[in-house]
Amino acid sequence: MVKTEVFTGKTVDDAIQAGLEALNVARDDVTVEVLDEGKKKLFGKSSPAEVRLTVQDKRTDGERAVDFLKGLFELLKEEATPSLECEDERIVIQLAAPSSKGLIGRRGEIIDAVQILAGAVANTGRKEYKRVVVDFENYREHREETLRRVAEKLAAKAVRNGKRVRLEPMNPYERRIIHSALVDNPDVTTKSEGKEPARYVVITPKNMRPYDRNKKFGGNKKYGDNKKFDGNRKYGERKPYPKRELPKEDTPVSSGTTMRPTGSSSTGFRKSGFSGFFGTFLGNARDDEAPQTSEDKDE
Repeated sequence: MVKTEVFTGKTVDDAIQAGLEALNVARDDVTVEVLDEGKKKLFGKSSPAEVRLTVQDKRTDGERAVDFLKGLFELLKEEATPSLECEDERIVIQLAAPSSKGLIGRRGEIIDAVQILAGAVANTGRKEYKRVVVDFENYREHREETLRRVAEKLAAKAVRNGKRVRLEPMNPYERRIIHSALVDNPDVTTKSEGKEPARYVVITPKNMRPYDRNKKFGGNKKYGDNKKFDGNRKYGERKPYPKRELPKEDTPVSSGTTMRPTGSSSTGFRKSGFSGFFGTFLGNARDDEAPQTSEDKDE
């Protein structure tokens, strides 16, 4: 952690000494930046010197993460003591507690959250990210073995059924374990899908069967084998309709093919004699309404 403050004095040395006493640090623990050397005047007040002191945190990244976890567990009122185990390619912090209750959580949710916070503190100010592992009574090792067994079991299931298998959402560390467990398996491939925090691993067999829609409708029957859908008859086929013959000119009036009103006061219709095909619309008028000829006009 870097701490910076500005101090003043009659001279530069006085300002530096005032800062060292206020910060309670030695001269070698700070860097000095002179902001104003001060000016002496013959008449009037002289301007004071001004310096900026920066205290460098000499703790390592792992030590800063451990101190952070100590304060975190005090706020959470958890009886857990973090200790730095190693700090080389990765930072490993071991937790000691009388009970794992409230420390690991369901499938490691609590200890994973603690690990993320410790990693954020340890990598503050770093250009390259350094992995931080927070462990409790070899929980990480047991969890890794469990994930490897699950990966092998689900891979065998995917190959046996010829279908993809999707695992439950996992954090990046656990997904990496699944990928590494099946990277040498010649029968399956793995891929991460979804978005954080619900990203998951999908195991795809190399003998994956194509999707068969007919199975959804009762096995491998071909459409049309069902009696309801007879393949030998076209859907919607109709029987031939008998052709109606036009009536002859001498058709009697009582053929019963026309509809006449039952009376002037009634709106109903009754069956009556034939009065010509389609009435007068086709020019077939009744005998009493026949048009006059030229001979009739002469008379």
